Amino acid sequence: MGLLDGRRAVITGGGSGIGAATARRMAAEGAAVAVIDLDGDAAETVARDVNGHAYTADVTDFDALEGAIRDAHAQMGGLTTLFNNAGNSNMAQIHEWDLQEWDRVVRLNLTGVFHGFRAAVPLMLEGGGGSIVSTSSISGTRPSAGEAPYAAAKAAVAALTATAALEYAPTIRVNAVAPGMIHTGLTDILLTGFDWTVPFMTEKTPLARIGVPEDIADVVVFLASDLSRFITGQNLVIDGGMTLHGAGVDGLFDRFKAMIPPPKD
Repeated sequence: MGLLDGRRAVITGGGSGIGAATARRMAAEGAAVAVIDLDGDAAETVARDVNGHAYTADVTDFDALEGAIRDAHAQMGGLTTLFNNAGNSNMAQIHEWDLQEWDRVVRLNLTGVFHGFRAAVPLMLEGGGGSIVSTSSISGTRPSAGEAPYAAAKAAVAALTATAALEYAPTIRVNAVAPGMIHTGLTDILLTGFDWTVPFMTEKTPLARIGVPEDIADVVVFLASDLSRFITGQNLVIDGGMTLHGAGVDGLFDRFKAMIPPPKD
């Protein structure tokens, strides 16, 4: 008997990284899974692995996301679990952010989560409830220089989580996970492109390693299961203790700026 037997889950950003690991973990625990990703081929690959359903959709496009969630609801015979996971980021000083890039980062990381709620909650209420988990970040709890729109959006995800927990209790439990430094496609260039980043991150992490997607997936499964039946409105930090020493990527932006030669006159 699995922790999620009989559950029917939708995962955004499920084609890679934390989303893909969570899809596989949920399926292993007995859930039916629908994978939504901007990369349709990646979604198909993960869906095949878990005998699930694949959808290509951009979470910033409400109509596309709602269509995918409604079809997944129909195909699976209901919806009990939503994992709002899609996200991405970039780095710049606040006054140097391109206006369109600022809007893109906030819209992806915050509005995309709202779209997930907006599309899934009516179906979950109709079906009797369930659990929603969203991906925030330690950047939202301990921001660092260079990541203003991402940090602001992730902090807002935690606030949105608390608001939704109040609005939908006791029918739907709503929580968030705040990953630390996890080796995914998003962080791969940072962790493999420089010889100093892994030692730098490992040294400031009490558990002495970089996280892997499964470290987050296991907690998401816990929050989606009855093991967490008395938990709602929380933003669980999963960072190996990193933020006990400060913000997650403190110092990185200054190092990167120092590597960029000044403009020529």
